[in-house]
Amino acid sequence: MQLIHNRSHFSDRQIIKLQEAPDDMPPGQTPHTLMVYAHNNLVDTVQPGDRVSVTGIYRAAPLRVNPRMRNLKAVFKTYIDAVQFTRTDADRLRGRDEDLEKSLPADRVEQLKELSKLPDVFERLARALAPSIYENEDIKKGVLLQMFGGARKDLSNTGHSPFRSEVNILLCGDPGTSKSQLLQYVYHLLPRGQYTSGKGSSAVGLTAYITKDPETRQLVLQTGALVLSDNGVCCIDEFDKMNDSTRAILHEVMEQQTLSIAKAGIICSLNARTSILAAANPRESRWNPKLTTVENIQLPHTLLSRFDLIFLILDPQDELFDRRLARHLVSLYHLNQAQEEEEHMDRNTLRDYIAYARMLKPRLGEEAGQMLIHAYVEMRKIGSQRGSVSAYPRQLESLIRLSEAHAKMRLSDIVEPVDVDEAKRLHREALKQSAVDPRTGTIDIGILTTGLSATERLRRVAITKVLRKLLEGKGAKVASVKYQQILNELKEQSDTPIFPAQFDAALRDLQDDDFLIRTGETIRLC
Repeated sequence: MQLIHNRSHFSDRQIIKLQEAPDDMPPGQTPHTLMVYAHNNLVDTVQPGDRVSVTGIYRAAPLRVNPRMRNLKAVFKTYIDAVQFTRTDADRLRGRDEDLEKSLPADRVEQLKELSKLPDVFERLARALAPSIYENEDIKKGVLLQMFGGARKDLSNTGHSPFRSEVNILLCGDPGTSKSQLLQYVYHLLPRGQYTSGKGSSAVGLTAYITKDPETRQLVLQTGALVLSDNGVCCIDEFDKMNDSTRAILHEVMEQQTLSIAKAGIICSLNARTSILAAANPRESRWNPKLTTVENIQLPHTLLSRFDLIFLILDPQDELFDRRLARHLVSLYHLNQAQEEEEHMDRNTLRDYIAYARMLKPRLGEEAGQMLIHAYVEMRKIGSQRGSVSAYPRQLESLIRLSEAHAKMRLSDIVEPVDVDEAKRLHREALKQSAVDPRTGTIDIGILTTGLSATERLRRVAITKVLRKLLEGKGAKVASVKYQQILNELKEQSDTPIFPAQFDAALRDLQDDDFLIRTGETIRLC
């Protein structure tokens, strides 16, 4: 038998792995998977992460024990020949690539446009987002702008790299302040959303892993959570408990929006245009106001600088706040559905509003552009007056993304000054919480970008000078000194307390200048 290629007709075939939805799965069981074969026009009609209902023909095929022998296995291989795919995520938002004008009726679109003209539409939408969580209005507004997202720009024809349009947000603070509940609410609302925990996530599970195709026995790439949440949001809880190798992956994803893979001869770059919504707890269980954000949550400053907004959710020790919070929690248990719908916006209205607004692509207006330039220059000027850096170009890009998201919230095609004002206010409120130097009480963006504030950097230089002078005085008498001995002498000479971490940093600076060599607990002068 011989195959004549020129007279043969070929058809497309795609193998799809169908996994049981977590909502339909019995508690305590692992999800089952099933192979689905799609032919011809059904190829590429569904994307990874979609929730679908499949109509098809359930088939069973025999398998040989050995390809060279005729003996068959007792258990047949089962699969489904797909006839139709139907999306079942009715309570979740639609993706960016779908035509909402056809899916939403005309009267619904008019209702959404009327809602956008209300002066307090932003506050209404923020209250409708996770209504069971008390207050935290600015945090809800920031998460709401993250779900709208900025305008995506494709400048590949001009040679520029694509600009990031997704907004990344980090929530950190005391335990029991509803951080995980907010993540769960966003995960159930957005399409292609993935929810993972930092402690139970590995680098392979977030990116991709190599496996053998059971049919062709060739190596294939299986994507992880970050790629599956493309055009969606990836919610990462317990962000501070991720190990360093897993956390290092996020550097490329959060800025370049791609994921580079080089494993087992497979070299490729996958799209990971996902928004990161992370929640982290402080290392001492409670937030220490005397320490900076980097010292509290023990995350690398290179990663913190990639977040557009960093919010603190603290538990205030206030009797009036506790009384209002308790009254709000108790009211959740005795309100019926009619009273709840009257008090808060309907969830379906919120879902349709966000889905419709995500399709817009607002352009930056001339006046808004000048306001952004002026805001960035003013931010830089504040830091230059006291010898520190208070803004970087990343902060300007964050303001642009937030302004575009606010314009989408108003269902506007042009970014106007009111959008820039709200973006500046929200960005400033986040910086007041996360980038304040506890020693001076002023905003210092260097805490998030370099891990050190300006005062800490000056303090480190001063300690290095005193240590150099102390060691030069001993250099003529002895060739080496003990670590603890020189630390005690330095503490006696200093008027302010010197911590071992500061002393070690000063030793590293002197070692980089080839002034000394440290081996264990012994310090030798060069």
